[in-house]
Amino acid sequence: MRIDMEKLTGILRETRKLMLDEKEASQVTEKGRADYVTRVDYHVQEFVRDRLEEAWPDIQFMGEEKDNSSLDYGGSLWILDPVDGTTNLIHGFMHSAVSLGLCEHGEVVCGAVYQPYADEMFYAAKGEGAYLNGERIRVSAAASMKDSLIAIGTTPYEREYADQNFALFKKIFLDCQDIRRIGSAAIELAYVACGRLDAFFEQNLKPWDFAAGTILIEEAGGRVTDFRGRRPVPWENGSIIGSNGKIGTILVEKYMGGIR
Repeated sequence: MRIDMEKLTGILRETRKLMLDEKEASQVTEKGRADYVTRVDYHVQEFVRDRLEEAWPDIQFMGEEKDNSSLDYGGSLWILDPVDGTTNLIHGFMHSAVSLGLCEHGEVVCGAVYQPYADEMFYAAKGEGAYLNGERIRVSAAASMKDSLIAIGTTPYEREYADQNFALFKKIFLDCQDIRRIGSAAIELAYVACGRLDAFFEQNLKPWDFAAGTILIEEAGGRVTDFRGRRPVPWENGSIIGSNGKIGTILVEKYMGGIR
């Protein structure tokens, strides 16, 4: 199905007022260790879901804040994270995003990541390139670790990964230019797509964390894999590397052995 990307990105832009509502962001429920939901999450999800159903009524909907057990993954489905970076939102650390991807028959075919604080809209459709606010974007040309800026994810909901993660971070930090931790996988993947970062990786991401970022990076000339170098399944949790391609290959071959 061909999606009108102007209409799609317009829906996400309309979430800006909801995303920037500090009063609603202060209404917090704890779902688990370091895992929170605010009224902003619920309001954005409800708004986007309703608008998508109006525009494309035949497409299923997967959202972070709902039960997704009845979905048919062989068909078409939206994959939405209404607020990627909820902890950032709670703290007023202005790096949160709405992330939306469309999966058809096992492949992400279009998507968008909207960062409302900077009013940056990253979007892509299969075969049509990747864009930031209407301008074509490409991944970086970095070909070595010493020339690379790499973002990390700490898997904060699962602290049992901490020893393994921080040992890995140290190895990579010693070999690259520097590391970054933004706290929103969607934004970090979008930054890889536009060349601000050379790679990003994190263990056990949820589908809504990486679905839109996958098509952004691929259409910008990069590659998204799991830690073994395989293509991730869009509706399953995965340990994800998004990169310009060259740096991702180095990460898989040199650093990710034994980490799944």
